[in-house]
Amino acid sequence: MKIKGFIYCFVFAFSGLFQESVQGRPLLTSAPRPRRDETATFARWLVSQSSWGVLNTISDDWEGAPFGNVVSFSDGLPDKGKGIPYFYLTTLDPTARNALKDQRSSFTLSEHNLGTCGKADPEDPSCAKITIVGKLKLLEGTPDEVEFARTALFTKHPAMQSWPKNHNFQIFKLNIENIFMINWYGGPQPITVEQYLNAEMNEVAFLAHLTA
Repeated sequence: MKIKGFIYCFVFAFSGLFQESVQGRPLLTSAPRPRRDETATFARWLVSQSSWGVLNTISDDWEGAPFGNVVSFSDGLPDKGKGIPYFYLTTLDPTARNALKDQRSSFTLSEHNLGTCGKADPEDPSCAKITIVGKLKLLEGTPDEVEFARTALFTKHPAMQSWPKNHNFQIFKLNIENIFMINWYGGPQPITVEQYLNAEMNEVAFLAHLTA
């Protein structure tokens, strides 16, 4: 009986690390969900808390057809992201090859992946989704930006550091031109690139606290 009790306590304590689960999936967020009407901070929260999405490029192999690919990304250290997605890509994969020939790209994220949508279907407007449109470019910024991007990626995705060196992985950056986000009924939320980039992550936590 003591052994069974110990196992039960251990399982209960371990499950608490995940806060709660939604349909068997643990919550993956570390920052509170902001209010829906604070569109810029909500968008920044969604990007900051996510770790992967679908990156779309113009296919060079398939006569310009859209090509979507599941990729990992980071916009900065946990809860301190700057909103700009960085990727670690290889030209052995079509996405990087496409971007080097045609930089037009879009990157789509779903809140459903975070486990914060309850029982809502991923397509339901109450489960937020965001598409960031812009130019996907090989990162050729300042040494500080290169170091920031590398640290951001390797912190969120430690496995990247052990990916094959002979695959010539390089850091790419999505320069944002337009933002499309739905986080409630009534169509896309109006949000400019300037509003999005100027929203501070500490505002996200503060605004979420007001609704707690």
